[in-house]
Amino acid sequence: MTELERQIRRRLTFAIISHPDSGKTTITEKLLLFGGAIHIAGAVKSGKKVRASVSDFMEIEKDRGISISTSVMGFEYNGRKINLLDTPGHADFSEDTYRGLSAVDSALLVIDSVKGVEERTLKLCEVCRMRHTPIATFMNKLDREGKDPMELLDEAERELAIGVRPVTWPVGQGRSFKGVYSLVERKLILFHAGEVERPTEFVTIDDLSDPVLEQKVGTSLAAKLRDDVALISAIYPPLDLDEYLSGEVTPVFFGSAINNFGIRELLDTLTSVAPCPTPKVSEERIVLPEEEKFSGFVFKIHANMNPRHRDRVAFLRICSGKFERNQTYFHVRSGKPFRTANPTAFMAQDSEVVNEAWPGDIIGIHDTGTFKIGDTVTEGEAVNFKGIPSFAPQIFRYIVNADPEKDKQYRKGLDQLAEEGVVQIFSKPNHHNTRVLGVVGQLQLEVLQYRMEHEYKALCSYRPIEMTIAHWITSDDEKALKTFVDEHARYILIDIRNTHVFMSESPWSYERIKAKNPAIRFYPTSEMVESRA
Repeated sequence: MTELERQIRRRLTFAIISHPDSGKTTITEKLLLFGGAIHIAGAVKSGKKVRASVSDFMEIEKDRGISISTSVMGFEYNGRKINLLDTPGHADFSEDTYRGLSAVDSALLVIDSVKGVEERTLKLCEVCRMRHTPIATFMNKLDREGKDPMELLDEAERELAIGVRPVTWPVGQGRSFKGVYSLVERKLILFHAGEVERPTEFVTIDDLSDPVLEQKVGTSLAAKLRDDVALISAIYPPLDLDEYLSGEVTPVFFGSAINNFGIRELLDTLTSVAPCPTPKVSEERIVLPEEEKFSGFVFKIHANMNPRHRDRVAFLRICSGKFERNQTYFHVRSGKPFRTANPTAFMAQDSEVVNEAWPGDIIGIHDTGTFKIGDTVTEGEAVNFKGIPSFAPQIFRYIVNADPEKDKQYRKGLDQLAEEGVVQIFSKPNHHNTRVLGVVGQLQLEVLQYRMEHEYKALCSYRPIEMTIAHWITSDDEKALKTFVDEHARYILIDIRNTHVFMSESPWSYERIKAKNPAIRFYPTSEMVESRA
């Protein structure tokens, strides 16, 4: 086995996804805790007397207690190098989540056992299914009174259109929740509730007929556990690895992340069955991780990860070969050579310089404006990776500098956050000081104001705009395009790539204009224009 093949087999790169408030970030913390990456778990919602979570590193995330940006964390466990992405659950930050999913090989879906399958759960599972991404499922919050575990299995199988294969089973629920039983190891694991340090002691019971079971959980729970395990064994076949890897079935785990219940079993199983780095599809061909020549793509850009240094970092997923520090590579979009002296590995906002990286790894490249989302870096081959989504904005506002004395900071902030993909910024032809902001969700407007004020010391305000639908336009006939732009100047914007955008007030008005101008091509995203250029 070559060193490249050995390193590939060690890698496990997955994203944690969920509906908001399902406990996703808490599970991230506990996975890091059990993996030895941290020694004490932080509270998800920060306050004066509690710690902020490791993965929610932006100040607004700490204030709100929500994830608004994908965090990347790496650690070692059971002989595997784990790259973990904690993604935003809120729909307003879907772009960040979906781009994160393009950079992983599997996903962990977290479901709130009190609420069951929710709207975002459905959508995220659908995206994974479209990409044939293997999914493991964690039913969280069993320490609360919620839906019956059997009901949760039925609901997940029905709503998510995927087969379920329980791997662990809860012992009790709510106040009576005692721990989890491993259906694979046939062991009962009991923890002490509320621990924030990595557990070092647990009780195992190898045989459910052992009278010690009654001593530990009581007569009633012991009888119920025996009945449940017998029923599960009769209904659900054992987990088939091929079915999991093809996305047909999901292994299901039960537990309480905040109380450490079920996390060890989840992590042990993931490191045993979750896939190594998988082939990635480019427009030109399928790229295999075992290929000797290096390739990778940028799926995320983040400004001001370290507010003291005002840095800008491009997140690069390694797809094939070995990445080496100080080597010169090829930036496909620009056609120019690229060299990085200080590539970094992440623990959320903390990072350390790495000398090499392998397929599956995610590294940070300090960026001075060279990269944009979707860019490919290789050893020379011109390949362009597919599956990195962009969304058409659904909400538009005029954005105004509320403090003219901070004009330089204002412009810098808008430009950098637009390049990061947080928002889309447009200008009016011949009125470049008039800026129009486009976002997917309302919460992004608040995030932009917050980050402008706290990261760039610039204040901004919004004014309404009557147009609500955007289409990027192009034409093979330059004269026809210029005529169209001149005739519809009121409805024309220009994006940061200097591409024309046509705004309309309703689907009806858009269809009418489109029908009258057959020489003009209309696209819902800028990437579609570029892919047809």
